[in-house]
Amino acid sequence: MAKITLGPQTLLYPMPAFLIGATVEGRPNFMTAAWCGIVCSEPPMASVAVRPHRHTFRGIKESGTFSINVPSASLVRETDFCGIVSGTEEDKTAACGFSVFYGKLENAPMVEECPVNLECRVHGAIDLGSHTLFIGRIEEVHVSEEYLTDGRPDIAKIEPIVYGSGTKKAYYKVGPFLAHAFRVGLELRR
Repeated sequence: MAKITLGPQTLLYPMPAFLIGATVEGRPNFMTAAWCGIVCSEPPMASVAVRPHRHTFRGIKESGTFSINVPSASLVRETDFCGIVSGTEEDKTAACGFSVFYGKLENAPMVEECPVNLECRVHGAIDLGSHTLFIGRIEEVHVSEEYLTDGRPDIAKIEPIVYGSGTKKAYYKVGPFLAHAFRVGLELRR
């Protein structure tokens, strides 16, 4: 199989489509972010990369908290909207019809319609150039009961959105089950 070089760029698949929540000027605001992920298990931490000109950036800097909300495929329109409209122009919470709730961190707004929500307290921030990487300690996780199977989150029920760049900028659902993790690889053991 021939490989073609494309030069340095941010092609990594799949990328999540998360809604990042922060309180800005006393109002909940949500932005869409694909550059987000888990960075530590003990203590549990996640990161999100945000451009400094983003309205949500201001809220994270001011409050020292943010939320990571995992939207399901049924929220694809709202997820896209939160990525193309600025909170300085429009109340995205109202436009999307989001029900906002707060948990342990009283100023990290979360979207009730999202199956999974993580409350994060900023642990550190690194200026990387075009983006600042916020590292947040996960203070609490909320999962809607209907997205659980045997008390554990079920990705098939959650139907998280993934973003794909490349031939077309588009959103996708996670595909079908392939194999059991930490087991299928053992078939290669000699």
